[in-house]
Amino acid sequence: MADESGAESDSKSGFFARLKSGLAKTRSNLAGGFDNIVHGKAKVGPELLEELEETLLIADVGMQATSYILEDLKREVSQNRIRENKEVLAQLKQRMVQVLSQHQKPLAFSEHNPFVILVIGVNGSGKTTTIGKLARHWKQEGKKVLLAAGDTFRAAAIEQLQAWAEKSDIPCIIQKSGADPSAVAYDAVQAAVARGMDLVIIDTAGRLQTNTNLMEELKKVKRVIGKILPGAPHETLLVLDGTIGQNSISQARLFNEALEVDGLVMTKLDGTAKGGVLFNVTGELKLPIRFVGVGEKPEDLQEFIPEKFVDALIPG
Repeated sequence: MADESGAESDSKSGFFARLKSGLAKTRSNLAGGFDNIVHGKAKVGPELLEELEETLLIADVGMQATSYILEDLKREVSQNRIRENKEVLAQLKQRMVQVLSQHQKPLAFSEHNPFVILVIGVNGSGKTTTIGKLARHWKQEGKKVLLAAGDTFRAAAIEQLQAWAEKSDIPCIIQKSGADPSAVAYDAVQAAVARGMDLVIIDTAGRLQTNTNLMEELKKVKRVIGKILPGAPHETLLVLDGTIGQNSISQARLFNEALEVDGLVMTKLDGTAKGGVLFNVTGELKLPIRFVGVGEKPEDLQEFIPEKFVDALIPG
């Protein structure tokens, strides 16, 4: 037991180290304002709060989330209830965790068998790579996973998903390039039911001739899945590119309006200084963040834990 516990502890500390390393650019962007609190360089008062507000906005936390984070802090500082820098830091982190936690909820794997996940997002967001990493992650947890290469409009996407499937020894349903994505989804769900799989993850196109065509195609895929397995897909998962900042919110809004998104994955957080957009996007859309990507390796896609995320952003 001691060995298992030690291995689990090493794994958790390894995850945190990768998260902290991956968020280095965003943490550096926040450092100016937060450093003054952590090291007690600034006097607690209106000027410090203004600096904090500016720092959060620069990191793309967004006005609504920033106002919420600083609301109580401003009141308590003005009433002299908070006078110490360490108190400011503690409340700041607490409120940031609250913003990220308010819409979090676990995936209900046990309620459906097979559990069907439809993964959507624009080309370039890291969607297909994310699917490969998620499949590996859940297989390691003991689940029987099946993949569906539903992005038939991009030949490279089929090959890319096949490569991930082979690497992780996971079955993958494919058809030729240009085939009907709904047919691939249909075959995959049928196969999953017949083979007694726990989980089906379906890739989709991220770009067609027009935005309208894309959304109509994705709606069709959802309808077909629901006809084979009533209630499916059980999770429509939107993959967003962290490096595009505020644009990810308008992207998410469009997908959500058309397809009723259930959860979010934010990739490429290691490539941006504006990782604060997570606060903005979860608050705006009232959706849970499932996973975050902080690097190229499979283990760099991590289950999202608000407390760990805030600790990795702000030391102390």
